[in-house]
Amino acid sequence: MNPWIAFTLTAALFQCWRTAMQQRLRGQLSVNAAGVVRYLYGVPVGLALLLFYALASGAPVPGLTPLAFTLCILAGFGQILGTNLLIMAFGHRNFAVGTAYAKTEALQSAVVGILLLGEHLSGLAWLGIAVGVGGVLYLSLAGRGTTPGELLRGLTQPAALCGIGAGFCFGFTGVLIRWANGDMPAGDPVHKALVLLVVTNSLQTVMQGAWLACKEPDQFRAVFATWRDSSQVGALSALGSACWFSAFALAPVALVRAVGQVEILFTLAFSRFYLKEKASRADVTGSLVVVAGVVLVLIGSG
Repeated sequence: MNPWIAFTLTAALFQCWRTAMQQRLRGQLSVNAAGVVRYLYGVPVGLALLLFYALASGAPVPGLTPLAFTLCILAGFGQILGTNLLIMAFGHRNFAVGTAYAKTEALQSAVVGILLLGEHLSGLAWLGIAVGVGGVLYLSLAGRGTTPGELLRGLTQPAALCGIGAGFCFGFTGVLIRWANGDMPAGDPVHKALVLLVVTNSLQTVMQGAWLACKEPDQFRAVFATWRDSSQVGALSALGSACWFSAFALAPVALVRAVGQVEILFTLAFSRFYLKEKASRADVTGSLVVVAGVVLVLIGSG
């Protein structure tokens, strides 16, 4: 198995796990406070990963160029903005449309990667991305009575605009991190990815933490009061991001995001085997389509 595939699958698993853990914080923290938790409690874990990797490899910690630092600022802000846009999409009436359009992240990543980094994908990889996105859309919309025609007609609705914006921000963030990794001095790309993780999470803690302290002081204190649950969310977030950043360093972002759609399969597996919920026919059909898309991407990237 190529290293980037292993990193992507692990990242998707950690992300699914983090989402499940984050449910404990619902009702305790606001949107911005929940975001700060991911970064604040993720920084120590990221530092520990970086230290362990440096000791294991025996190599010096890679240096950060001015451009890479600037890209970390933009990527960190982009992820914060994307998360808030996604939550705004949830707040609008047409929840399904907003959620579905956010799932176009892999396609948007491919376009941004072409424009900024000159990346090129095979025709089979493009087909796999499209099939995978279609499967995720189907799973997102199953049982909601939203047809393709309704999706098209809803393009100008606030939920759709927020969803598209969220997908763009997440795709753009991944491309910026890959760009930053490539701009750093030659060396181990995974080692550089861990440096970028620590820097980006630290910047995000400062950016969103300062906003929280000024605008929501009660929630700022709550971030520390809920440290038992919050620290677990932060740790899982850091582990997942370390894997995402490493995968971005080793393969085009669009391929990583396309394979990362297996996260929804992990979610369904958790629902079926842990919560003992029965899978519907739509769940099975959508899952098979997602798997087909991932297989096409892997064959096309070989």
